[in-house]
Amino acid sequence: MKEKLKAIVDEALSQINASDQLEKLNEIKVAFLGKKGELTSVLKSMKDVAPEERPMVGQMVNEAREKLESCLEEKKTVFMKKLREEQIKSETIDVTLPATKPMVGHRHPNTIALEEVERIFIGMGYEVVEGPEVEFDYYNFEALNIPANHPAKDEQDTFYVSSDAHSNIVLRTQTSSIQVHEMEKGKLPIRMIAPGRAFRSDEVDATHSPSFHQIEGLVIDKNITFADLKGTLAVFAKEIFGEDTKVKFRPHHFPFTEPSAEMDVSCFKCGGSGCRFCKGEGWIEILGCGMVHPHVLEMSGIDPEEYTGFAFGVGLERIALLKYEIDDMRLLYENDTRFLKQF
Repeated sequence: MKEKLKAIVDEALSQINASDQLEKLNEIKVAFLGKKGELTSVLKSMKDVAPEERPMVGQMVNEAREKLESCLEEKKTVFMKKLREEQIKSETIDVTLPATKPMVGHRHPNTIALEEVERIFIGMGYEVVEGPEVEFDYYNFEALNIPANHPAKDEQDTFYVSSDAHSNIVLRTQTSSIQVHEMEKGKLPIRMIAPGRAFRSDEVDATHSPSFHQIEGLVIDKNITFADLKGTLAVFAKEIFGEDTKVKFRPHHFPFTEPSAEMDVSCFKCGGSGCRFCKGEGWIEILGCGMVHPHVLEMSGIDPEEYTGFAFGVGLERIALLKYEIDDMRLLYENDTRFLKQF
């Protein structure tokens, strides 16, 4: 038995000294000290040893185990030290090299345009008001003079929260609903803009999206006239597109204003002479506006005999596309950093 143990230890030591990888040491440990290893098999054969010799044999096996474990640990320490030295060498940092600059984000083109619009109107004494994106049909349509059978409601076919065709809860199609909430509060006069997301069932293309942003404006006070509307929007156009910008108002129809108009601005690229940007017309359509319809005032509890007002609405993406000469609205939503970091 003593000779057998010596042969096992000599073989194990030979393999340990010859090993050149850490994984090889694990294989040797399993082969000699594992549950089915050489030393374990010796212990299992103790039943064949005479009872008076078993203590001596057991001691010899334990001494052999301790010797092998000690050698394995020493060899493992040598390997680990060598690996550590190689790691330190490969991970050496040259502290004299310039540091890698962190990639810092910035505001989205829509946000930049919105903040500029807000700055302009806050400078004219307006308040920025927000409201719910999920809205009652009443505030989105009826209170804006668009009853259930009105053609304008078909034009703004939208997303209903309920599958019921007669659901009265919708995703707002315009931020004009915020104006109704403010008028119902009865705190007059009102000078406000209402920016926010709106939703319509439009196909996605270069100029349309089912989710977009609007900025609606509202002024309610005594003796407000169309001249106030024109003057306000003329100042806005000059501030956003340049001091030489001119405005033109064309008659139009909106259910919640009377009279109503579409406003064009002179092309800020060619000064109105005609170019590719304005499609040779010299003018660019920018927003819709008008005097608040008396019936809209009445429905919100405001006396149209005492108060008048004007309202306007402009697409935020429209401003961003024009201001930064972007020819496809989808670029604003694709989150391509090559595009966004230009702003």
